[in-house]
Amino acid sequence: MAELTRQSKIQLRDGNAIPVIGFGTYELEGMRAYKGVLSALKAGYRLIDSAAWYENEKEVGQAILDFCQSTGTPRSEIFYTTKLKENNGYDRTKLAIQRSLDICGLGYIDLYLIHGPLGGPHARKESWRAICDFKEETGGLLKSIGISTFGIRHMKDILDAGMPIPAVHQIDLHPFMTRTEIVKFSKSHGMVLEPMQAWGPLARGYRFNHPVVVELGQKYNKQPAQILIRYGLQKGYVPIPKSASESRIVANLQVFDFHLKDEDMENLDQLNEGWFQ
Repeated sequence: MAELTRQSKIQLRDGNAIPVIGFGTYELEGMRAYKGVLSALKAGYRLIDSAAWYENEKEVGQAILDFCQSTGTPRSEIFYTTKLKENNGYDRTKLAIQRSLDICGLGYIDLYLIHGPLGGPHARKESWRAICDFKEETGGLLKSIGISTFGIRHMKDILDAGMPIPAVHQIDLHPFMTRTEIVKFSKSHGMVLEPMQAWGPLARGYRFNHPVVVELGQKYNKQPAQILIRYGLQKGYVPIPKSASESRIVANLQVFDFHLKDEDMENLDQLNEGWFQ
């Protein structure tokens, strides 16, 4: 495994590249979202994750634009993700994509995801077809496309329909919920896994005091959150931790100066509890 840095990227199946770590904005609204994203960008994050459902696309986009303008950073260096709120028809999906483009003000979206599988097979396929068509028809307004929180049968629905394979699958993943079969299926089709920020890489903080996590934190002189993020990185995932605290935002990025040994990764792999399966 090549040595990772905060500048490292993973190649996607469509030829684009995604940063190996991102900043999530779930439950950050208004100025909290704006300030959080600005702090994350200043700390060195280059992947910012939003969603129509979070109702913060405007503030997130503005923070990115202001950061780029004030620092001279090209927009192309920031990887912006947002997501479809509802699977409610082909035409409505296209309108929702355009709405997200207009609201964020960034000119294009680096990664656009179906936010979930709700609505049934037909609704999922119509949403995915609309996203695929929008990507092809607009010549670069959507750079990459993917899915979020899909089960194997949900993925099979769109694959069996002969539609393009998603480049990314964003789903809650951590040592206490490994989702082994979903990970295996996603990887077998060339999807990059993104542990989502709502609870994914940090297990919502509920397992920071687990004996194994505490022991590893002491062993490596790292915080529990940093152990869990590093675990995701070494699994080849793209962790997207979220925090409103500037100190935690910075700390969550300080995971490139140590490496979990194989036996420690194996110990973490044994902690699966099947959360929210």
